[in-house]
Amino acid sequence: MRYPVIIHKDKNTDYGIAVPDFPGVFSGGSTLEEALANVQDAIETFYDGEELAIPPQPSPLESALAHEDAQGGAVALVDVDFAFLEKKAVPVNITIPAWLRDRIDKAAKAAGLTRSKFIAQAAQEAMRHM
Repeated sequence: MRYPVIIHKDKNTDYGIAVPDFPGVFSGGSTLEEALANVQDAIETFYDGEELAIPPQPSPLESALAHEDAQGGAVALVDVDFAFLEKKAVPVNITIPAWLRDRIDKAAKAAGLTRSKFIAQAAQEAMRHM
């Protein structure tokens, strides 16, 4: 879905972006392209930990133009992909050495987890440190 965002840029500052349809969601970047791309991450962070989240319908562009934050800024539309809200588990086929699979299984069992849950948690932890 395409959401209106409000862009601000003052002299000697990075670009700042407010997303009126998601109260408190802000993005930024040293270039306009970076700031606009960071909107996706900001909205994903907004929904972090939410169960059964339903995104709002995008406001009309006219609403963003009339928003008080739009004064002195520009308005653009940003496409937001809500696939991250899909909680349904799906099968994934990966190839790893047998010794690593065995170590994962041993660690998962010790933690009281399935292999899938263990790998998913390890992947999420690795992504947090990127």
